[in-house]
Amino acid sequence: MRVRMEKKVYKVSVRVRLKPSVLDPQGKTVLAALRNLGFGDVHDVRVGKVIELKVEGESEDAVKGGVEQMCEHLLANPVIEEYEIEVEADD
Repeated sequence: MRVRMEKKVYKVSVRVRLKPSVLDPQGKTVLAALRNLGFGDVHDVRVGKVIELKVEGESEDAVKGGVEQMCEHLLANPVIEEYEIEVEADD
């Protein structure tokens, strides 16, 4: 007899950013704009994105594994981007 695990909903945050070796023209544009606005203390800008999801799964590990597959196939470009995944129960 198979024991069926109850699924829970998890909040997932995926932070995607360009790898350090990849030039970031959007970051350079933001840096120039900040300096033009008088924020001369800013020395570098890298622009990324945050993707927030609610995912149903049997465990944090199972959800994280599924989201890693999502990142590899759609949410990030693994050739030029890196990503971090945070998973927490949605209470």
